[in-house]
Amino acid sequence: MDKNHPRYERTFVIVKPDGVQRGLSGEVIERIERSGLKMIGMKFMVATREQAAKHYGKDDAWCAKVGQRTVDRIISEGGKPEKEAVAYGRDVLNGLLDFLTCSPIVVMAWEGNQAVGIVKKIVGGTEPLTSDVGTIRGDLTLDSYDIANIDGRAVRNLVHCSDMVEEAKRELAIWFKEEELIKWKSIQEKMLYDVNLDGILE
Repeated sequence: MDKNHPRYERTFVIVKPDGVQRGLSGEVIERIERSGLKMIGMKFMVATREQAAKHYGKDDAWCAKVGQRTVDRIISEGGKPEKEAVAYGRDVLNGLLDFLTCSPIVVMAWEGNQAVGIVKKIVGGTEPLTSDVGTIRGDLTLDSYDIANIDGRAVRNLVHCSDMVEEAKRELAIWFKEEELIKWKSIQEKMLYDVNLDGILE
């Protein structure tokens, strides 16, 4: 068994507090499962602030970059920033940490060909307002960056998913021990991946 084969690519998904509180965990799981990806790990839990901070992995350079957008917006509206860009960025990061730890979440590991890309397509763009119809974020919520910024909170977009394979590896290691990821065979994998499909007819 060649574990470098594309069929063994893994990705990481969180049903965030808003998704859990709105009873959408099953919908998220169903949509990903229908694609043919295989769940290999799942936990229902309350994240610690330490876990959330490791997950986001943002440093002062990120905070300065994000905070600069706030500074630019304030200046463009004729105002005067009250603090440095990095401080505004830290406010954004703290909002993300507050949100991820405020309520139970569902963390999941999925495996299959192009798992990262497939899940990103199913979940949709980060902002629900502009996310495509047919995606989880586009169909199931209505939040936007504008209202989140006005209210000084993180955007509530139901789900987190890894952007890249390397990011998925890093995130999976934060939330799962390797022995918690179950290695198992799904019957549907024969149809999805087997080359010859022999033995199907009686």
